[in-house]
Amino acid sequence: MTPQKDQPSLPGPKRLGFVDDFKRFFLRGLATILPTLVTLWLLIWVWDFLWDNIGRSVINFIRIGWYDAGARDWLPFQTKHYIRWQLDDNDFGTRLLGVVLAVLLVYIIGVFVGNLIGLAFWRVAERSLMRIPLVRAIYPAVKQVTDFVLADRTHQFQGSRVVAVQPHEQNIWSIGLITSARQWTLDAGPEEMMTVFIPSSPTSFSGYVLVVPRSKVIELPMTVEEALRLLVTGGLIMPGEGKTDGKDIASQVDVSAQPAVRIAVDPIPSPRPLEKIG
Repeated sequence: MTPQKDQPSLPGPKRLGFVDDFKRFFLRGLATILPTLVTLWLLIWVWDFLWDNIGRSVINFIRIGWYDAGARDWLPFQTKHYIRWQLDDNDFGTRLLGVVLAVLLVYIIGVFVGNLIGLAFWRVAERSLMRIPLVRAIYPAVKQVTDFVLADRTHQFQGSRVVAVQPHEQNIWSIGLITSARQWTLDAGPEEMMTVFIPSSPTSFSGYVLVVPRSKVIELPMTVEEALRLLVTGGLIMPGEGKTDGKDIASQVDVSAQPAVRIAVDPIPSPRPLEKIG
């Protein structure tokens, strides 16, 4: 019998030092509390913004109204010192009242501007502001930013379809959104074209627009929210189904020649023809 040679012992797991251990747990703790801290910071910022810009003025208006009502014998007369002591700016109750009234005031303005008469009045006021030279240079840019950030986009992509297109090279796919059901043709050929918005990652609100033939567009069975979540996270969060079943939008196209768009390793059925959009 040939004597067995001793097998070389495998090195054990490397023992982490204090610095590595501290760094690992510190980053884990920071990742745990950072979302809460950022949320609290944003809430405090909104609170201070409403109080400093609207709430404080509302409280001052209440002070003036209280004093005038007492002077006219509509309410028991109180001195200005007493009114200021009751509505002290440093008191939490006063600030809470100011912030609540500021929120109600903003809501009332939104309701007023939301109807036809209020919208017409607001447009007249805007045209009057635009006649002032300094305001005319600043107001349009500020309005564009606020409209972009605060605009209601609930119905912006309503009815959109999530699709895959090949904007650069074959078999390299990009996820896009069909933002309009309207189809049109180019002078270069009779084939119908579609407008597809390609969001960027991770800032999905920006991107670029492609004009793609209908035969080159593959629909993906995921919602707009799932597609945007996938783009914002850089592919870390996949759609809920875990896979996509690519479907060709053009029913008259031989879809067997199109490669299936796969986002998972599971077997995926062949693409199915779709009805014509619009």
